[in-house]
Amino acid sequence: MQLYNKLSAKEREILIKEAGEKRLTISFYQYAKIEDPKSFRDFLFVEWEKLNVLGRTYIASEGINAQISVPAYQLELFRKHLYGIDFLNGIRLNVAIEQNDFSFLKNKIKVRDKIVADGLNDDSFDVTNKGVHLKAREFNEMIEDPNTVLVDMRNHYESEIGHFQGAITPDVDTFRDSLDLIEDDLKEHKEDKNLVMYCTGGIRCEKASAYYKHKGFKNVYQLEGGIIEYTRQIKEEGIENKFLGKNFVFDHRRAEKISDDVIAKCHMCGEPCDTHVNCANKGCHLLFIQCKSCQEKTLTTCSVECKDIVLLPEEEQKALRKGKHVSNKVFRKGRSENIMKFKK
Repeated sequence: MQLYNKLSAKEREILIKEAGEKRLTISFYQYAKIEDPKSFRDFLFVEWEKLNVLGRTYIASEGINAQISVPAYQLELFRKHLYGIDFLNGIRLNVAIEQNDFSFLKNKIKVRDKIVADGLNDDSFDVTNKGVHLKAREFNEMIEDPNTVLVDMRNHYESEIGHFQGAITPDVDTFRDSLDLIEDDLKEHKEDKNLVMYCTGGIRCEKASAYYKHKGFKNVYQLEGGIIEYTRQIKEEGIENKFLGKNFVFDHRRAEKISDDVIAKCHMCGEPCDTHVNCANKGCHLLFIQCKSCQEKTLTTCSVECKDIVLLPEEEQKALRKGKHVSNKVFRKGRSENIMKFKK
């Protein structure tokens, strides 16, 4: 039984190109009790190999969180497969707004302690006591209410390139960091304000809404399906778009354009720009925002030191990286002394 990828990302990319295969980027999640995450992981890997599904999926005893790429012609067969699993029957699939056949090039299904790293003790509160789900039209009406506080539950590098008008955008590196920060900032309004939250596809708000209700917030709401589903609904129903800029996504596309607004700046020169790149120095790999002009000048690096390294022969670069972990800056995404002066 094959339970691992036999092809490299490059080999898979070549096969997709040769096949001329149109693929759909999809995400879904579900909180549910999974008795044996390892066995469920292996079952999914085998079944998804048959359907040529690629992506990144986390499974834990609390449920599943998947960002995947499916051949377009296999979509209904894939949906039927999911609906055949009891706790996934009828699950909503968030189909990406902007498609890319190469959004994922491997099928990675991993067993984790949590499907989202929230750092919470789930036994301390009722995770099923969630906030009220709002569809796009309801969401737009709610955030116009002066008694509403709108909060972005994503990290700083996500909200920097796109967010809803008037939203609080915590300057945090992780989802867990935002939970206590938001509670502290809004502690005086637990009863007199509507707390409305949103995230990329809805999963972070599922846990956060239950957590805040446990903490005493009386009126808790969340955008159903997150920014992805919101964008689908406003396009299909002709609803006013309240989102500015791009929606950050965790695949090779990096972002989807939701509006024409460019609300971020190049971290190197300060010009309007909302394009994320990774530093070309593999020993750094920092994710940051860089315009085309600066990419050309720096060879897509984040500093003079990194540019000097990428100009070295590959063998010398490998020697410099040998025995070293990738810089912690890659996980801090955009936080570097070299570029901070142009961040908001």
